[in-house]
Amino acid sequence: MGELPEWFDHPEANAACAEVVEELPMFACQLEGNVAGLVALKLHPPSAIEIFVIAVRRRFHGQGVGHLLIGAAADYARNTGCRLLTVKTLAPRDRDEPQYAETRAFYERNGFIAAEIFPTLWHEDFPCLFLVKPLDRRSA
Repeated sequence: MGELPEWFDHPEANAACAEVVEELPMFACQLEGNVAGLVALKLHPPSAIEIFVIAVRRRFHGQGVGHLLIGAAADYARNTGCRLLTVKTLAPRDRDEPQYAETRAFYERNGFIAAEIFPTLWHEDFPCLFLVKPLDRRSA
C-alpha cells in the first residue's frame, strides 16, 4: 500500500487497515520472487464477501494480477456458499481523480455492477460507490 500513495494516502487509515487484515482471509500473488498484489476479504454471511482491500504493486499493473486476485476472492466466496462478491470504492465526484476512474473501470471489467452510492458513509467529501459481483454456482 505504501507504494501506491494515489490510492492509499492516509497513513493512519493504512495502519488501521493493516491491523484489520491480519484477522481476515487474504490471498497474494507472487511474481519475480515478490508479492505482486494482495486481496483481503471481509465476510458478510450468509450471502456476501467484501473485498476489504486489494492492492497490486505498480510495476505489475496491467499484467493480470488484479484479475487473478478477484478470481481467488470469487472462488473463496463460492466455496463458503456466498453468492455475492462486493467492494466499496470512491464514487465519481466533481474533482474526480483519474486513478479512481481506472479503479472503477477495473471492477467493471471484472464483472462488478455499480449498485449504490452512499454519499456520507465515509465522509461527505468521499462518497462511497458500492459495487456487487453476482457469483455463479460453479465449483471452484
